[in-house]
Amino acid sequence: MAAFCRNVGICASHLNTSSRSSAKQHYKILVLGGGTGGISMSARMKRMMGAENVAVVEPSEMHYYQPLWTLAGAGAKTVASSGRPTSSVMPSGVKLIKSKVQEINPDTNTVRSDDGTQISYEYLIVALGLQLHFEKIKGLPEGFEHPKIGSNYSVETVDKTWTALQNFKEGNAVFSFPNTPIKCAGAPQKIMYLTDAFLRKTGKREKANIIYNTSLPVLFGVKKYADSLWEIAKQRDLKVNLRQNLIEVRADKQEAVFENLDKPGETTVFEYEMLHVTPPMGPNCVIKNSPLADESGWLDVDKGNLQHKRYPNVFGIGDCTNLPTSKTAAAVAAQSAVLNRTIKKILKNEKPDKKYDGYTSCPLVTSYNTVVLAEFDYDGQPLETFPIDQGKERRLMYYMKADLMPQLYWHGLLKGLWGGPEPYRKLMHLGMK
Repeated sequence: MAAFCRNVGICASHLNTSSRSSAKQHYKILVLGGGTGGISMSARMKRMMGAENVAVVEPSEMHYYQPLWTLAGAGAKTVASSGRPTSSVMPSGVKLIKSKVQEINPDTNTVRSDDGTQISYEYLIVALGLQLHFEKIKGLPEGFEHPKIGSNYSVETVDKTWTALQNFKEGNAVFSFPNTPIKCAGAPQKIMYLTDAFLRKTGKREKANIIYNTSLPVLFGVKKYADSLWEIAKQRDLKVNLRQNLIEVRADKQEAVFENLDKPGETTVFEYEMLHVTPPMGPNCVIKNSPLADESGWLDVDKGNLQHKRYPNVFGIGDCTNLPTSKTAAAVAAQSAVLNRTIKKILKNEKPDKKYDGYTSCPLVTSYNTVVLAEFDYDGQPLETFPIDQGKERRLMYYMKADLMPQLYWHGLLKGLWGGPEPYRKLMHLGMK
């Protein structure tokens, strides 16, 4: 837990410089971050220009398929099954630089790692993800030392969710959604539906009050799916409170304090038997402290071709960018195909011609065997792959989420072979309006 407390959302802009190395390295393509976007793009770049020309900067020993944590928090999967060694998912021959990015200087085409190594590049792909900020909630992260609190957003707190759920006896089960952009915006309520299903299965549901407190003015951002989710909440007696933001956890008293965003200064205290926290999130500090950031600290890229707006040899993908769409692995898949095409064109001194439409997907798990598969674009319009109404709960979609998508992730997306369902969507909708 000590390591967890140190690593969550702490923005140290500079480390001790006395131990800096004078080593220098140069790569044609430098990828910052070994998450979903970084690994998938390094695989694509390897095929485009040769492994010896590509390097990835990533300090983590393990790579996780984080969408599985929703199911792990409810006991349907294990956290261990979501992870593999970073070295095992790296494309063979591509250089893995096991360091943390400390500074990006796009004016000199250089990056400095935390051990002082300076790395220069011709082209830079930034895939540094976002940062969790548990510490912005008073009483956290130290509150996780107490039982009955968990979060599916950190590998160190997922099992705490499952423990709290198993130990639930009676009272309030409270779920939060913060007042910031977050990754996988459906996840905070997925664990609510799974909690309802688990308590029904174990005969405890009648003694439980399930409460979802979200900072948003809506249950979900796309009306079609929101309408379905409201109906599910009504049928299952799930209490949804809009515009409520978690500001404090009193773990010793089992109390959570929420502020009313529509009435500044007004707070409500909820006692809980189980609390699931979705932490505030924000841009990666290295990007935020660099010339690459927009005014909010996110990587400032063109929303069509993913090229940086001011530095033409810099590109971005995934959660670290300011793309106005939900931050999901499905979005990264679609972005990777577009970015691959963009870089290919630029290497030929041609104008990028492929545009990202904002496609993203959120498989909304509503029980241990049903999913509402939300797919939509920049405009919040449904962009569905299958020629059926995806606004309905379906058993088939659950098995796709739980069993097919992880395989597609490890063997398709990370190998740069999966760029989203667009080609299949067109095939499935042939002849349809």
